[in-house]
Amino acid sequence: MAKVILHQGKQKRIANGHPWIYRSEVKEITGDFTPGDIVEVVDYRDKFIGKGYINPASQIMIRIMTRDPEEEINEEFFRRRIQAAWQYRQHVVRDSNACRVVFGEADFLPALIVDKFGDYLAVQTLALGIDVHKDTIVKVLQEIIQPKGIYERNDVSVRQLEGLPLTTGFIGEPFDPKVVIKENGIRFVVDLAGGQKTGYFLDQRENRLALQGLVKGGRVLDCFCHTGTFSMYAAKFGAREVLGLDIAAPALEVARVNARLNGYSDICTFKETNSFDELRAMEKAGEKFDVVILDPPAFTKSRQAVEGAIRGYKEINLRGMKLLPPGGFLITCSCSYHMKEDIFLEVVMDAGRDAGRQLRLVELRRQAKDHPMLLAMPENHYLKCVVLQVW
Repeated sequence: MAKVILHQGKQKRIANGHPWIYRSEVKEITGDFTPGDIVEVVDYRDKFIGKGYINPASQIMIRIMTRDPEEEINEEFFRRRIQAAWQYRQHVVRDSNACRVVFGEADFLPALIVDKFGDYLAVQTLALGIDVHKDTIVKVLQEIIQPKGIYERNDVSVRQLEGLPLTTGFIGEPFDPKVVIKENGIRFVVDLAGGQKTGYFLDQRENRLALQGLVKGGRVLDCFCHTGTFSMYAAKFGAREVLGLDIAAPALEVARVNARLNGYSDICTFKETNSFDELRAMEKAGEKFDVVILDPPAFTKSRQAVEGAIRGYKEINLRGMKLLPPGGFLITCSCSYHMKEDIFLEVVMDAGRDAGRQLRLVELRRQAKDHPMLLAMPENHYLKCVVLQVW
């Protein structure tokens, strides 16, 4: 096994539990290896830190798989890790037949994503070192979870940074990739082949419950609504009228199907439009809503783009607040790791000041429990959901 020696002063973050080792942190490598192989990582004093897979083509050169020098990375290793991940979901997932089964580094399986939708699984192997074990992973998943089918969603651009091709398709026997799941008593269509990410945003499951008690009898605006998940919850919790906005026509078609599926077609309507433009137009027209939901896609995927993202978040929050009467509720989200929680709250507060409104924090939420956050790895802490009362 090749040995990777870190530069002096670079070991603390990794020794504290962060699983990523960047190319710039590596002093030297002794021994032969092939990209994707497991290597041993030591600090500058030759003290063992862990074992992980290596890919010199990636900025993240090594991802730690184990901190036990005796543990081998083999089929039994993957069986233990996946079994532990699945048992954890039995503890924390309630009232849903869909969940994230494996959340990469937070489940000590770097760059592996496995989502369960009813009887089917969607799988992503996002780095070379995990991709080489794909057959073993699939075998273990079939053994532990016994799905009716598995769909590969390796169409994520991050794979190209690893020198991997983009690929999608059935692993094993084909099946209808449009699956109906049940979540908190609501049914949703999930397209494993064509939906965003692996087909559905599981990480907001518990945050959608925050609408209970806030929307009853009210008029609700759901911006960036995608397939209408927040809209369905608003209808379930007693909203008299829900308007969903999104720029993607295919997503809105699914939203309308979801409304019909749950008997909410008379409550929920959807409009294909740019949410930024529509918020401005509604403000000019003097529209008012009792609850406004803002759940946009990530405005920034890099540290360099944070400034532009701040402007975008401030704009939509300011416009959203202006559509609320005194005492109305704003549910505002950010799913970008680079938009830190404290910065996001500051942006929302600035928007409130510019809108001439006072903000009262009702609740500060994060991602669902099946997306656990490794405390040593801030990159896991990506979703913010802020519930505010606006005066």
